[in-house]
Amino acid sequence: MFVGIGVFLKRKVYFFRKYLFPTAIIAGFIGLLLGPEILNIIHLDNERLGSLVYHLMAVGFIAIALKKREHTHSKNIVNSGIYIVSIYVVQGIVGFTISLLLVNTFFPDLFPPFGLLLPLGFGQGPGQAYAIGSQWEEIGFFQGGNIGLSIATIGFLWACIVGVIFMNYLVRKGIFKIESDRGNRKEEKIHEEMDSGELPLGASLDDISIQLFLIGLVYLVTYLTLLGLNTILVSLGTFGETLAQLFWGFHFIIGTTYAILLRIGFDLFKRMKIMTHEYPNNYMLQRIAGGSFDFMIAAAITAISLKTLRYYMIPTLLITTIGGIVTIFFILWMTRRIFKEDIFENTLAFYGTYTGTISTGMALLKQIDPGFHSRASENIVLGSGVALLFGFPLMVILNIPIFGYVTNQPSMYLLTLLAFLVYFGILYFILYKNKPK
Repeated sequence: MFVGIGVFLKRKVYFFRKYLFPTAIIAGFIGLLLGPEILNIIHLDNERLGSLVYHLMAVGFIAIALKKREHTHSKNIVNSGIYIVSIYVVQGIVGFTISLLLVNTFFPDLFPPFGLLLPLGFGQGPGQAYAIGSQWEEIGFFQGGNIGLSIATIGFLWACIVGVIFMNYLVRKGIFKIESDRGNRKEEKIHEEMDSGELPLGASLDDISIQLFLIGLVYLVTYLTLLGLNTILVSLGTFGETLAQLFWGFHFIIGTTYAILLRIGFDLFKRMKIMTHEYPNNYMLQRIAGGSFDFMIAAAITAISLKTLRYYMIPTLLITTIGGIVTIFFILWMTRRIFKEDIFENTLAFYGTYTGTISTGMALLKQIDPGFHSRASENIVLGSGVALLFGFPLMVILNIPIFGYVTNQPSMYLLTLLAFLVYFGILYFILYKNKPK
C-alpha cells in the first residue's frame, strides 16, 4: 500500500519529481508517519519488517550476482572491497575520537567506545549496531542496543534526506551528469534481452520459475552453511557466539559468494558444451533484484525507531553530524580516485550504503540508474565479499578498546586510534597502487 501511494505521489507531486525523490523512500516515510512511531494509525510489527529487510536484501544480492557479466573489471571489485573497509575505518576514527574528547571534557561518564557505533550504525545498519550495542550493555554501556538503533536511525536520515539533497546538488552544479543514453540503452524487452541460447518461451517450466529456483537454491545452501557454522561456533563459548552472530548478519555476502560460484559453474559448463541453454536470465534477475530492493527500502525506513533518540541525545547528534559530513567529503574525494567510469552512480551508491544501509544505497542508485546498467550495484554487491576478507583486522581493532575498558587500561584507547590510522594507511596504499590510470 505504501509503495502504491509513493508511486502516486511521485507522479502527481511536482516537488518529488523535481528533486528526484526515490519512490521507495517516499513509501518508507509514509509507513513511518502512519505507523506506531508517529501517528499510530496503522499497526506495524517492526520485527516482521526487519525480517523482510533481512531476507529481501539477500534475494536482491543473489539475483544480481547470478547475472551474466563481462569478466574484465575484477580490479574494480577488489578496489570496491578495500574502499568499503576504508570508509568503516574513517568513520571509526571520527566516532572514537569524538567520544574520547567528550569523555575527557563534558561527559566523563560516557562509555568510551561509544563512538565506535558510528561505523556499525552508518555502515552496517540497525541490526549490527543493535547487536553489538546490546553486547556492550553487559559490560556497562547503559542502553547500548538502543543507542545503536539511534545512530542507525540518524544514518537513515543522512542517507535518505541528505542523500537526495546531495544527489540534486551534484546534478544541478554539473559536478556529475546523468547520461540520458548509455550506449543506446533503450527500454528493454524480454525478447530483445534473450540470447539464442536461452530457454524458449514454450518450455515446460516458465523462465521466471527457473530464476526463483536458482535464487532459492543459493539461499538454501547459504542457510545450511550458516546453520553448520552456528553449531560449531556456539560450542566455543562467548567468542564463538559473537562470531556466529556476525556471520548471520553477513548472510547476504555468503549468499552472494555462492551465487558467484554458481555463475562461474554455468559459464564453465557452457564453454565445455555440457550445458546448451542459458538458464539465468539477466533481464528477469534484474527485475527480481529491483523489486526486492524496492520493498526492502520501504520496509527498512518504516521500521525506523525514533523513540530511542532520547538517550544520549547530545553525544549521538554530535558524533553522527560530524561523521555524516566527513563521510560525504571522503566519498566525494575517494570515488574519483578509484573508479574511471560510473563515478556519479558509484558516489551515490556508496554514500547511501555507508550512511544508511545497502537498501538506501540501492534506492539512490535506482533513481539515476533504474535498470542497474552501471557497475555501481556490482561494485557494492561483489565488493562486499572482498570487504569481508579485509574487514577481519577491523573486527580485531574494535575489540581493543573494549578490552581496555574491562581491564581499566585507558592506554588501549590510544592504541586503538593508532591501529586505525595504520590500517587506513595500508588500505590507502593498496588502493593507490591498484587505482585505474
